[in-house]
Amino acid sequence: MFTEYGLAARALRDSGARALILTGTGERAFCAGFDLDEIDVITTMGVREFLKFQETATGGIQGIRHLPFPVIAAIHGPATGGGLALSLAADIRLAAPTAKFSAAFVKVGLSVGELGTSYNLTRLVGPGRAAEIGFTGRIVKAEEAERIGLVNRIVPTEELFDAALVMAQQIAENSPGGVRMSKRAIQRNQEITSYAAALELENRGQALMTRTEDMPEALAAFKEKRAPQFTGR
Repeated sequence: MFTEYGLAARALRDSGARALILTGTGERAFCAGFDLDEIDVITTMGVREFLKFQETATGGIQGIRHLPFPVIAAIHGPATGGGLALSLAADIRLAAPTAKFSAAFVKVGLSVGELGTSYNLTRLVGPGRAAEIGFTGRIVKAEEAERIGLVNRIVPTEELFDAALVMAQQIAENSPGGVRMSKRAIQRNQEITSYAAALELENRGQALMTRTEDMPEALAAFKEKRAPQFTGR
């Protein structure tokens, strides 16, 4: 499945898609993580074999996170271990009341330093909360997840996918280049500690946006009180 994440991300990257919705098949879970009946296999791997396995896993998650367009996770039921990591790879998280989250790695003798979880979780909820969630492996239910910023909002289960679709459509109504550059700025500026560097990235992105066909179209549509006709050029 980690391999499939990477293959899917590569196939989608240049597809012209405007947004991606991630959700679990069926009613049971978003993603419950590594099958614990099979996890013993990693203890039998040599160091090089395990490193290759780990790089495949992280590469798949990274491929989803680095898609150039927004990713919305519509989460119902458990998002635990690798499932939590997958939800954290999304830009926006909508949760059903049944959603529950756990960085369960410590429960099987591993660490929260897995699949980008230590990085993404800390930036969402802060280092103190990330430490507590990571050190205890406890379950965070939907209401708490919303309160601490782990999810954007809770949506009734029967409305979850439709709400994600409405959000995707709202995103798609905007300039393709503007949305992509916005995602790039938000992600890249989490990865640098310099305010000056953040401003430099923003300034370069805005300068590029003024050279597109979509920006004057957006301004004209705003002034004329009509829907813009974006071309992505």
